[in-house]
Amino acid sequence: MLDDSLKTQLQQYLGLLRQPIRLIASLDDSETGTDMKALLETIVSLSDKVTLDTSGNDARKPSFVVAREGETQGVRFAGLPLGHEFTSLVLALLWTGGHPPKVEQDVIDSIKALDGDFSFEVYMSLTCHNCPDVVQALSLMAIFNPKVKTTVIEGGAFQKEVEERQIMAVPMVFLNGEVFASGRMSVEEIVAKLDTGAASRDAAKLNAKDPFEVLIVGGGPAGAAAAVYAARKGIRVGVAAERFGGQVNDTMAIENYISVLETDGPKFAAALEAQVRHYGVDIMNLQRADKLIPAGLDGLVQVQMENGATLKAKTVILSTGARWRNVNVPGEAEYKNKGVAYCPHCDGPLFKGKRTAVIGGGNSGVEAAIDLAGIVEHVTLVEFADQLKADAVLVDKLKSLPNVTIHVNAQTTEITGDGSKVNGLRYKDRANGTEHHVELAGVFVQIGLVPNTEWLKGTVELSKFGEI
Repeated sequence: MLDDSLKTQLQQYLGLLRQPIRLIASLDDSETGTDMKALLETIVSLSDKVTLDTSGNDARKPSFVVAREGETQGVRFAGLPLGHEFTSLVLALLWTGGHPPKVEQDVIDSIKALDGDFSFEVYMSLTCHNCPDVVQALSLMAIFNPKVKTTVIEGGAFQKEVEERQIMAVPMVFLNGEVFASGRMSVEEIVAKLDTGAASRDAAKLNAKDPFEVLIVGGGPAGAAAAVYAARKGIRVGVAAERFGGQVNDTMAIENYISVLETDGPKFAAALEAQVRHYGVDIMNLQRADKLIPAGLDGLVQVQMENGATLKAKTVILSTGARWRNVNVPGEAEYKNKGVAYCPHCDGPLFKGKRTAVIGGGNSGVEAAIDLAGIVEHVTLVEFADQLKADAVLVDKLKSLPNVTIHVNAQTTEITGDGSKVNGLRYKDRANGTEHHVELAGVFVQIGLVPNTEWLKGTVELSKFGEI
């Protein structure tokens, strides 16, 4: 299951354990159960600080708990945490074994201060690149606060649960049996959602900051580059970002960044943040700007934040980037995460053997359709223009696939559903005005981006597309 190279790396990591840990397995006779036992036995063979107990009797089988020696509670993995989640397993082992996480101490303190009974269940898929952040955040919380319980569930191994709970997007998080959140979230975001007083305390910290010489609003590659160049001049720089790294975090593969042959979005975003922090830049994450106030007599520009705080600076650089564009038809909002999705890599496996549609004929849409065609029964691609706008090599690949239907000059008019989940898509043929309905289980929206500039209207001149 693990090749020799991976075993060697894992053994090196397990050498960082400071205290013994126990793997408590609840197994069955399934193929996944057999593979899980083999994986756990391999882990045990690589460290004398890890033991295996196969007497577990959890109702969800196969699964296992990573616990401190002498304890029974810890992070539970239901199904095999491989693929993108193998790193999550390694971190759970290290953190449980006393190796310190690379997290600010105030975050750990906030986790420990949470009061209440929190039982989390997070559903993920092994191809989801948005899932590890959530899995690792909830694992960290369970390890540092005994009032938090976390179960990580691989949807492919528990398809009956996925269908019963109508999970059509991952990561999907339940808290005490109720839907808590979906999509990528950091540990800071999760803690803030649980701790109702966090926003006001955070605002007070921001208000107490001295004015910056340069304040950058937005933490994507452009904002990071501006921060590095400014900080290298020896001036005081701050970055206020809703999510440092921005859209890069949602990118599966990056192959067109000069000098970097290939990397993935989260890794690239982490490298950006490390370089920015290297120059002593004050990164203020999870901050959404709400209003820009031009400089007054004091020469300071003010940026009011959504949490009520106000940051001041002599110079403000705006690099707020963009977000996925919605198709804005009836049914899109109603069925978001109930069949309407925006990440084919994350959510595609949930539609295995089903019929899906992709809205959008640019590179993103065509790439999504190609990827989905290898998983689902059939893909219908709907493009508003009279031809696909993607690169020719992608279009040729798409047209060669036997389970793909392409409709150009087609306007999506509605995403239909039965009240609980998507059951189809309605579109109009723009050439002759006829309307058509396609029965399917999922719709992936891939129609480009819209600038994050609504908060600047009336203050900064914007183009008709909302661009600065």
